[in-house]
Amino acid sequence: MTNIYKDILKAKSENTKLLAILLDPDKVVLENLSILISKINLSPASHIFIGGSQVENNILDELIVKIKQNCNLPIVLFPGNPSQISNKADAILFLSLISGRNSDFLIEHQVKAVPILKQTQLEIISTGYILIESGNETAVERVSKTKPLDRNNLDLALATAQAGEMLGNKLIYLEAGSGAKQVVPLEMIALVSQNIEIPVLVGGGIVALQGIQNAYHAGADLVIIGTAFEKNNSFFDK
Repeated sequence: MTNIYKDILKAKSENTKLLAILLDPDKVVLENLSILISKINLSPASHIFIGGSQVENNILDELIVKIKQNCNLPIVLFPGNPSQISNKADAILFLSLISGRNSDFLIEHQVKAVPILKQTQLEIISTGYILIESGNETAVERVSKTKPLDRNNLDLALATAQAGEMLGNKLIYLEAGSGAKQVVPLEMIALVSQNIEIPVLVGGGIVALQGIQNAYHAGADLVIIGTAFEKNNSFFDK
């Protein structure tokens, strides 16, 4: 068994900031994977997240195996549904979309995932997933058929995060969505991080290195980069 969550808690206690690169299997070309992995190895990434709102190809297992052959970073599943589970990974974010009221994403997908997860050795990390309004309809909003939280309603975002913590979530993930026009507001990150005890993850819409630093300074414990790295594998070369 892995201790990825324990390591995240340790980093938080030491104020060490973490970075995850999110790979969508549908957007990865296996023939170019060696170049991608070399770029990840040269980056400041501490984790690799794998998943997407909709994954239509069947390369998940192969992708993870190939990454592990040339990269020592822990691989964490970030699934949109139970079909995106692989026992080749190290851990899974057991996501509940607590910002929405679609029961499929609050509990139904999780129930369907249990028999699969029981057959794996994956470290299961309960995560409260909060979608924040970002200026355009993201894949998460479209697939989940839920509305994001108003980006200006900081009190609601805080109460939702605190509810997730009280329900027993180990992480809170503030998500603007893949390809978001606007990032999660820094004041929202600060308010949430200052008023819950569990680690705060932030992702969506970050297109520059300064955006990562801004999220860190606001209180994010781990930042997720996806689209920006997909579009430019040399994102961290600067």
